[in-house]
Amino acid sequence: MMGGWGELILAFVAFLASHAVPVQPPVKRRLEAALGRRGYLAGYIALSVAMLSWMILAAGRAPWVPVLPWAAWQAWVPNLAMPVVCLLIVFGVGVPNPLSFGGARNDRFDPDRPGIAGLTRHPLLWALALWSAAHALANPDLAHLLLFGGFAGFAVLGTRVIDRRNQRLMGRAAWQRLAARSSNLPFAALAAGRWRPRRGPDRARVLIALALWAALFWGHAPVIGVSPLPAPF
Repeated sequence: MMGGWGELILAFVAFLASHAVPVQPPVKRRLEAALGRRGYLAGYIALSVAMLSWMILAAGRAPWVPVLPWAAWQAWVPNLAMPVVCLLIVFGVGVPNPLSFGGARNDRFDPDRPGIAGLTRHPLLWALALWSAAHALANPDLAHLLLFGGFAGFAVLGTRVIDRRNQRLMGRAAWQRLAARSSNLPFAALAAGRWRPRRGPDRARVLIALALWAALFWGHAPVIGVSPLPAPF
């Protein structure tokens, strides 16, 4: 039993370190100088996926301790959440967004029409939070609640940390100008009437998000060992 919990703890510590160390400004500058921005981002994503996979597998090997009751409808929650998660990931990586990590061609960012960065400044972190919350509800045992609850807390806290760090690095006035039509909390700027869509078609990114969803859906059973298909009620 201790071996199972020990692996989960070790995997979680490694996951936190793999996300905290590479984004530190001195480390990030060295890595980008050696690998280029695209190489840095590709390496960061690959490392994140590897650490995430290890944590999921470690949670599956940990002792099973039920915490909350389970019903068949809970298996539907990740299936409903994952299309939104995939959209957040693809748009978070593929469009300009200097307000968080993962954006592309950030020099083209238009603060008056911020697109996904206006709906939330941190699409990748909110994708992680949504993915985590949905999977926690579908897997209400102790190991998975610790796993997915930790992910969700890490993601939400990370949005605040990045905002504070960017204000310090950019200067508060410059950051406020870039973030004027955006919000951390998803859709808050839209609800307040501050958001404007980004110029340019985004149909290709929607198709990429659909392809990502399909890959995750059909790859779930071979990789994780559990089918995402909900059982009939």
